[in-house]
Amino acid sequence: MGADREVSSTSRYPLAVEPARVGTYGAESKSGAGYFYDDVLEYRVWLHPERGARALNGDKDYFFAFAQYERAEAFHKSESGSEDPLVLVRQREWIDEPQPGQYHPRRGERITEWKVKWLPNSQRTAASIREFLSHPTSADQ
Repeated sequence: MGADREVSSTSRYPLAVEPARVGTYGAESKSGAGYFYDDVLEYRVWLHPERGARALNGDKDYFFAFAQYERAEAFHKSESGSEDPLVLVRQREWIDEPQPGQYHPRRGERITEWKVKWLPNSQRTAASIREFLSHPTSADQ
């Protein structure tokens, strides 16, 4: 429903990789998983009219997108019926875990919403997946 592409000062979490594209990604995405991300695309604050959010999309849920986490967090705190911010990430390589403890490396583009707390130490490097597969640990996702 809206986009804030502004960035200011330092941020606790990565900024959107392309601030000019914030708010242009579709509402539908995968949810969670993968263990690693390649790019932060945007931070999202979902709003729910049935929980007191302004009905800007009829009775349907909607989100505002942000290039910076802190701006999303401030918006969330000021809006009734909003969820904590989520982060939309792009994964080019990730770990598929169809069953607990069963890990499969995957490639291709995957866009998914994550909990923001999953970002630290999860940006994929050239060795991330190889190292993970040699010492797998289940994530608290």
